[in-house]
Amino acid sequence: MLFLLGDLSDKLIIFNLFRYTTFRTGGAILTGLAFVLLFGPAMINTLRVKQGKGQPIRADGPASHLLTKRGTPTMGGLMILAGVIVSTLLWANLLNAYVWIVILVTVGFGAIGFYDDFLKVTKQSHRGFSERQRLILEAVIAAAAVWAITALGRDSSATGVAFPFFKGVLLPLGYFFIVFGGFVIVGAGNAVNFTDGLDGLAIVPVMIAAGSFGLIAYVSGNINFAHYLDINYVRGTQELAVVLGAVIGAGLGFLWFNAPPAAIFMGDTGSLALGGLLGTVAVATKHEIVLAIVGGLFVLEAASVIIQITSFKLTGKRVFRMAPIHHHFEQLGWKEPQVVIRFWIIAFVLALIGLSTLKLR
Repeated sequence: MLFLLGDLSDKLIIFNLFRYTTFRTGGAILTGLAFVLLFGPAMINTLRVKQGKGQPIRADGPASHLLTKRGTPTMGGLMILAGVIVSTLLWANLLNAYVWIVILVTVGFGAIGFYDDFLKVTKQSHRGFSERQRLILEAVIAAAAVWAITALGRDSSATGVAFPFFKGVLLPLGYFFIVFGGFVIVGAGNAVNFTDGLDGLAIVPVMIAAGSFGLIAYVSGNINFAHYLDINYVRGTQELAVVLGAVIGAGLGFLWFNAPPAAIFMGDTGSLALGGLLGTVAVATKHEIVLAIVGGLFVLEAASVIIQITSFKLTGKRVFRMAPIHHHFEQLGWKEPQVVIRFWIIAFVLALIGLSTLKLR
C-alpha cells in the first residue's frame, strides 16, 4: 500500500524512498515487531482464557515439561501471522503476484495448523488433525501455488531445478516440477512443525532462514545482481524480501513472549504456516536445494522423526531416545536452554553455508 507513495516522488522527494525494496523491507521489520509487541499481550490473555488448560503436553515426553509447560496457551502463530500479513499489506507492492501466492500459502497452511491446534486443545490430546487428511490439504495448496509460480515464468527455467555451486546447471522437470515444488513446500511446513518443541527453538531458525532468503529473493529479482552471481534471474521475486522482513519483525515480537519460560507456544498455526512460507519462497526464487542447506536444522529434525518411526516399525528398536532429535538431547541430560542455543548456532552456521552458494559457483 505504501509502495504507491513512490508515485508522489515528483511532488516531494522523500516519497522516492518508498520505491526502494530495502527501505520497505526495513519498514516491514519494524511494523511486524511493533504490531506483535503492541497486540501480543491481549492475544495471549484471550487465548489463555479460551483454552483453559492450554496446550496438552506429551505424557511420553521429558518429565520436566509436565511441570514447566502445563497450562501454557498455544496458537501463538496467530500473533505472528497477523503481524506478517498486516506488515506485508502495508509495505509490499500488492500488484506483485508472488506476494499474493506466498500470502495465500501462509494463510492456507496456517488455517490447517489452527484446526489441528483447536482439536488438540478441545480434546486435550497431543493428537489432532488426521495426518493423512492434513497432508492432502497441504499438498493441494502447495501444488496450486507451484502451478501459479510456473505460470508466472517466462521460459522453460520456470520448471527446472537449479543446483548450488554450479553455473547454469538446470534440471528440467516439466510438469513433474509441480510435484517436486509441492514436496518442497509441504516438507518445509512439516519440518518446521517438528522443530517447534522447546521455548524459542523454532522461531529463531525461522528468522535466520527468512533473513537468508530475503537476501536471496532480493538478488534473484535484480537482473544485475543475478547475472553477476550467475544465479537464475526471476523477475518480481525481489518483492518477497519485504514479506520475509515482515516475518523477521513479527518473529522478533513473538520471541519476546516465547523466550523461556514461554508465555505462549507457536503451535501448528505458526510452524506450518512459516515453513510453508519459506518453502514457497524457495520455489519462487529457484533455490529449493539451498533451502535444505539454510534450513538444515529443520531437515535434521524431520529426518530424526522419519528414522525413528522407520526403525521402530522394521526392527522394533529406536535409534534416538526420543524424537524429534531436540528431545533426544534433553534425554541425554542437556538443559533446555543448552539445546535451544546450540541449535540456534547450528542454524546460523548452516545459513552462512547456504548463502555461500550465491558466490561459490
